[in-house]
Amino acid sequence: MKQNKLVIQINRPVNKVFLFVLNPKNTPLWIDSIIKEEANEKLPKLGTIYRNVNRNGVWSEYLITSFDKNKMFEMISKDNNYHVRYTLKVLNGKSTELEYFEWVSKGKLNEPFTLEILEKLKNILE
Repeated sequence: MKQNKLVIQINRPVNKVFLFVLNPKNTPLWIDSIIKEEANEKLPKLGTIYRNVNRNGVWSEYLITSFDKNKMFEMISKDNNYHVRYTLKVLNGKSTELEYFEWVSKGKLNEPFTLEILEKLKNILE
């Protein structure tokens, strides 16, 4: 598998979802494989670098390469192979559609996201 796309509806306003997902302190709350994440900016934006460590103690680094507040952000891994894009759409004043799209330039996705991961995010936010 070279790409993976998941979509979920979250019954929270788009700005709340966007801020929660961008906050590196929240990542371990909804992505079980990550035990810690940090960013070089207090308020993430274009050019922000994220670093996280997984349960095996392996650190990874990602750069925000596209950013449109409350609508979309995209990150790429330090080796420029793994890409992920979060796209948010307002469904009404109180709900958000979140599309998670990840892909690799070479090889396969080692640990593709699952709907269970996004459902955990949904449960925390709602």
